[in-house]
Amino acid sequence: MSDRPRIFDDLAGVAGGAFSALAGVREEIGAMVRARVDETLGSLNLVRRDEFEVVREVATRARLAQGEMENRIARLEERVSDLEASLTNPAPHTGG
Repeated sequence: MSDRPRIFDDLAGVAGGAFSALAGVREEIGAMVRARVDETLGSLNLVRRDEFEVVREVATRARLAQGEMENRIARLEERVSDLEASLTNPAPHTGG
């Protein structure tokens, strides 16, 4: 005679099968949710983080270059203005 009645073995088997089935259902639901989220995100035309970082770096460099060019143009405009002023108001010649 066994220590446990057979009914407990049967219940344990049913419970184990139920847990296995629930684990499988859980995995299947997780896979469906992931697929749905991926599909939804794909339809939103989102940018990947690495692509965003590259574009941000390009924009930062462009802003720096723009500032340098604005400074250079300002210096050139000042030189042109000085040259124009010297041509219209020549300095008196103090030759000897």
